[in-house]
Amino acid sequence: MDKFIIEGPTPLQGEIAISGSKNAALPLMAASILGDSPSTLDLIPKLRDIYTFNNVIRVTGTKVDFQEDENRLVIDPTNLSHTEAPYDLVRKMRASFYMLGALIGKMGKARVSLPGGCAWGPRPVDLHLKGMEAMGVDIDLDGGYVVASIDGEEVEGGEYTLDPSSVGATINLVLAAAKRAKKFIIRNAAKEPDVVLLCNMLVKMGADIQGIGTDTLTIRKAEILKGVEMSNDPDRIETGTFMIAAAMHPESDLTLTGCKPEDLGTFPKHFKKLGVDLTINGSTIRIQSKNSVNPVSVKTEIYPGFPTDLQAQWATLMTQADGESKVTDTIYFDRFSYVPELNRLGADLKVEKNRVTINGKTELTGASVMSTDLRASVSLVMAGMAAKGTTEVLRIYHLDRGYENLEDKLNAAGASIKRVQE
Repeated sequence: MDKFIIEGPTPLQGEIAISGSKNAALPLMAASILGDSPSTLDLIPKLRDIYTFNNVIRVTGTKVDFQEDENRLVIDPTNLSHTEAPYDLVRKMRASFYMLGALIGKMGKARVSLPGGCAWGPRPVDLHLKGMEAMGVDIDLDGGYVVASIDGEEVEGGEYTLDPSSVGATINLVLAAAKRAKKFIIRNAAKEPDVVLLCNMLVKMGADIQGIGTDTLTIRKAEILKGVEMSNDPDRIETGTFMIAAAMHPESDLTLTGCKPEDLGTFPKHFKKLGVDLTINGSTIRIQSKNSVNPVSVKTEIYPGFPTDLQAQWATLMTQADGESKVTDTIYFDRFSYVPELNRLGADLKVEKNRVTINGKTELTGASVMSTDLRASVSLVMAGMAAKGTTEVLRIYHLDRGYENLEDKLNAAGASIKRVQE
């Protein structure tokens, strides 16, 4: 198992190119199997979750060709014949559960293991299953598997209100309805860029989807969906992570290229309150830090609000702010596994229910820390880059799930991060 050894503190200077979005790529991959010909996806990051989902898709008989040097993925569902997504693969990543909607849409039936993923938070699939049932899909549970089928070639559809709004459930329902539902309406649908990109790809394939980008999606059955060429979006969470990492250090001057700033929602508004210089020019974002950072309290919200996937990084930044701040997560109530680890480095954070209070500014000193999920992992790396001395971050396999070439990108901008085997 690998770990990072980080020497700090290190300001960030130079340029970092933003990779394609993992969270947007996975739904596009699932959509590709709905086509009757191959689809080509560009800007696909080389990440553990991408490789895992490639293997999930291959189990169905679909041909998957990942051209890594070009970050291009070619998915050919011509010979898809097997409608099961097995436990040993699905348990590694929650997004594998998109195979439920994709296989229903493609074949009218599916047997998909209940998912795994990061070890935090109650994230049940009830919304997915209840939405499928509202559509007219028969759902049974069998030994940890969801067994889904429809009677005939299509279902009447109907409507379903997501409460709360859910990106994953929205994606699964869209995938299932695109070729099977006469008319299906999703209310309180997620509006995240990942959902918009998926819907735009399906429309390009021939789907009939109205209300894209709003909280009400109306899907009408398409008889045929063809394979297409589609480019993935840049990763907005990676973009936000590097913006925050630069703000932690006096003397940072970091330029991010290949961004899509319009996908950041309200995040830049919060970022500007820090007192850090922020310049957005087309697809380029420049961060020029100062000697002090203002304390800024945030509350996570569904898109376009402050992303839950950036709350750990923000709390880490607030350890270097001049005063008290609070970070409240209204999406997931127990996503604070990083707090005791940051305190080991010298931070002063206290958790109460779904809120962490950060007392800054505190001097961070290197120590050994351990992460339990993807975003917690990167927050510890950021803390290590701001800490004096040597920090070891253990269990960095979480990072390989969601950040492409993380240490290479950061080292090229001035960090000192070494990957070693424990």
